[in-house]
Amino acid sequence: MFDEVARLAFERAEVTEIDRHGNRTWCVAGKAFAWERPFSKADIGRFGDTTPPAGPILAVRVADLGEKEAVLAAHPAAFFTIPHFDGFSAVLIQLTTVTVAELSEAIVDGWLACAPPHLANSYLDSEGSPAARRPDPPAAAPRRGRARRGTPPAG
Repeated sequence: MFDEVARLAFERAEVTEIDRHGNRTWCVAGKAFAWERPFSKADIGRFGDTTPPAGPILAVRVADLGEKEAVLAAHPAAFFTIPHFDGFSAVLIQLTTVTVAELSEAIVDGWLACAPPHLANSYLDSEGSPAARRPDPPAAAPRRGRARRGTPPAG
C-alpha cells in the first residue's frame, strides 16, 4: 500500500523519499508532507477500550487546522486524528479504507502545504487554479555588514 503512496507522491515535483525513525517519509524542499505512521504504545493506550484503526496508517500534512477539520468532516470513513496530533496540521489516513482518489487528493494537498511557493504556484497554474496561488515570500532585506554574535548591527 505504501508503494501506491510513493507512486502518487513522486508524481509531484522535487519529491524525495527518506527513512525517518524507520518509516518511509516523502518530502518536498526538505519538508515532510507524508509519512508512514504506525501507532506507538502510547497511541494505542489512548484508544482505551476502542479498537484502533487497522492496517497501515499514513500521516499527511494539511495547510492549517481549518483544513484539517474540513478534511476530517468530509472523509470520516478513512481520515482521522489522534490526541498526539492535536494542534498539528496533519491528518491520519487508514490506507485499507481510503479510495485512490481521496488518497491522491490528500497527497497533493500535503505536497502543496509544504512545497515552496514557486513549485506550488507552478502546479496550480498547470492545473488551471491560479486563484489558489500562494504569495511569494518577501524579498530578504539587504544585509548591512556583519554583527558579532549577541551585538546589534551598527547603524
